[in-house]
Amino acid sequence: MGQRTALYQAHLDAGAHMVDFAGWEMPVNYGSQIEEHHHVRRDAGMFDVSHMVVVDIAGDRAKAFLRYLLANDVGRLVAPGKALYSCMLNEQGGVIDDLIVYYLDDQHYRMVVNAATREKDLDWLRRRAASFEVRIDERPELAMIAVQGPEARNKALSLLSASEAEEAAALKPFFGSQIGARFIARTGYTGEDGFEIMLHNGEADGFWRSLLAAGVKPCGLGARDTLRLEAGMNLYGNDMDEATTPLEAGLAWTVAFDPPEREFIGRRALEARRAAGALPRFVGLALEGRGVLRGHLPVFVAEGEGVTTSGTFSPTLQKSIAMARIPAGDSREGEVELRGRRLPVRIVDLPFVRRGKALID
Repeated sequence: MGQRTALYQAHLDAGAHMVDFAGWEMPVNYGSQIEEHHHVRRDAGMFDVSHMVVVDIAGDRAKAFLRYLLANDVGRLVAPGKALYSCMLNEQGGVIDDLIVYYLDDQHYRMVVNAATREKDLDWLRRRAASFEVRIDERPELAMIAVQGPEARNKALSLLSASEAEEAAALKPFFGSQIGARFIARTGYTGEDGFEIMLHNGEADGFWRSLLAAGVKPCGLGARDTLRLEAGMNLYGNDMDEATTPLEAGLAWTVAFDPPEREFIGRRALEARRAAGALPRFVGLALEGRGVLRGHLPVFVAEGEGVTTSGTFSPTLQKSIAMARIPAGDSREGEVELRGRRLPVRIVDLPFVRRGKALID
């Protein structure tokens, strides 16, 4: 039996189909994955993401530690609550994990890392924290609910006190704050607006059921995956891993090479890779005909062969889409090999969908 979040019974009561995910019993859907997907794009859905790992980092040298640990630069964060997306790299520049870190002050940060990489992430953090004399505190007592969609913020705000709702409504995108007993962040993994709400396990079930009563639809891992892929958001283990650098995964924008004097783990490997040139392109693919694209399919373009990293049928676009790593060049069309046949694809810029609006036809 896998681990269970504080919302396990609420999932069963809602008719969830439960599956194992990274050692956790999690809902993959509550009946119709496509309906859940559309509800997030058109109204408001909620996801139990309590399996993710919340880590607090504290100490006089917390900023120096994170500036060394992460490819993006927390030194740029000066406003309390500002969030930063970054990769944590090995010495070869490969991605150990991608994560979000919140700046609370120069001595305090909050980090959220992936469930599937929990053990190696915590080990990596603790071993490198020792020389900086900072504390690494996992927060297993916290659950996390992501409320996403065009109506998500309004429906979540309706459940807060007047003062809490005012404070949460004022949050700018990619900011978080401790509001009452909850840490509320205006972040997400769907391409829609909304909140990710961290709250104590004992409160999670009641808050989830209040959201349900407010018209927020429970959604599972299946819809979460199709939503994030439409939004062009990477999934660790599919689109990048320890053998892939951010420069090859469409994440060059998350690497802060300036200031040049900042040393961070993996920097020298990334600089060498960048200097070598001919970096592959990380692109979107839209299938021109019938079929469903998946990960690890061969892609053929004029410049050579690449590979899909993630693929799915897009409920919003009503066609199959994928993300892919292909050779450098300017090709805008190619072919994907699917079940022994080569099918034509268009090469498009990511994302495919933003805030419910299709960016390709």
